[in-house]
Amino acid sequence: MPETLSITFMAHVARSEASKTLMFGKSMEGDRGLLIAFEGLDGSGKTTQRKLFKSWLRSLHREVVVTKWSSSPLFKPLIKAKKAARELDAVTYATLHASDFWHRYETVIEPSLDAGKIVIADRYVFTGLARDVARGMGRDWTMELYGDARRPDLVFYFRASAETCAARIMSTRQIKFYESGQDVTGLDDPNGSYLQFAPRVVAEYEYLRDRFGFVVVDAELPVYAQHRFIRDTYLKHTDETVPANRPVDTALHAFLSRVDV
Repeated sequence: MPETLSITFMAHVARSEASKTLMFGKSMEGDRGLLIAFEGLDGSGKTTQRKLFKSWLRSLHREVVVTKWSSSPLFKPLIKAKKAARELDAVTYATLHASDFWHRYETVIEPSLDAGKIVIADRYVFTGLARDVARGMGRDWTMELYGDARRPDLVFYFRASAETCAARIMSTRQIKFYESGQDVTGLDDPNGSYLQFAPRVVAEYEYLRDRFGFVVVDAELPVYAQHRFIRDTYLKHTDETVPANRPVDTALHAFLSRVDV
């Protein structure tokens, strides 16, 4: 871990340790932006919905910034190399992903919110929490890694069965080693491992849903039905209105009605 980022990361952990009763800080003072997180199993379709939602917001002339899990230019190459070599134990897996998050938090998320933009997080701290607990890490220990983060304004949780998600992934590629939890299950078959590991991740997501009030999206529904639900939930939350039957919406409806995730 780069030394300067290691110091930053440990500072966040120290602040979290000092206030363990709070998982999140409140909105930052003067923060005019909106933070929206998309969460769920790999294969749940959340990234498809995130892209549709971003496009819809931009059609309304909103300023939108997207941040993706494990995408920090400082940490992504290291994480990718460690995964390729299968050198990540549960603790290293957790701390590297948390370090990646905090770098993006300080360089992308906070500045964008300060500027009044809408930040869409394709996975937020809940991904780290769910995956780390599924790997046997203590919940309190894992929460300390992320406890100083800003609480999202909305969290969309895409709920689908492990079987559905596995089938969606395997329709385009093989399930990856850490994605399948083979480091935990010890199974040679990635599909069989995924079907054992994913329910552990789901169990923690359900705990987090109860604790933090996720908005549940039925990820087994058609693409457009999910998209409309997300849009309607956003408009209700922000108390905004948009013109009905815009041409772009009509065209999108016609297209997505024929498509599935």
